[in-house]
Amino acid sequence: MGKKVTNEMLDAIQDAFNRHDVDAILSWFVDDCEWLMARGPDSPDARRLRGKQAIGDVLRARYEVIPDMRWEDMQHFISADGTRAASEWTVRGTPVDGDPIDCLGCDLWEFRDRKVVRKDTYWKYIGS
Repeated sequence: MGKKVTNEMLDAIQDAFNRHDVDAILSWFVDDCEWLMARGPDSPDARRLRGKQAIGDVLRARYEVIPDMRWEDMQHFISADGTRAASEWTVRGTPVDGDPIDCLGCDLWEFRDRKVVRKDTYWKYIGS
């Protein structure tokens, strides 16, 4: 299997996100992982989460608020050395107390031994 990231691996991570399986998502991350979210107060990094516990807490809360959240139209681009990748996608869902979301976005990934070290997320909102 080697230590390089593959499209199949990135698809498996996406599948865990779409199933809202937080434990499966976190199994792909190193313990001292970092996630720079698309939105938040920690400018210019939006919201920086450190560690599996923080990421898991945010994901569980997000899935409660947006129970049909899903990532579609996924495409991956992997660096030649297999330690970095970019994923483009469309995220959709309807918050329980708000308007539907429909955003184009991407994740910039960094890996160590096929585990996520850093995930940096960007969104573009579709609509006015």
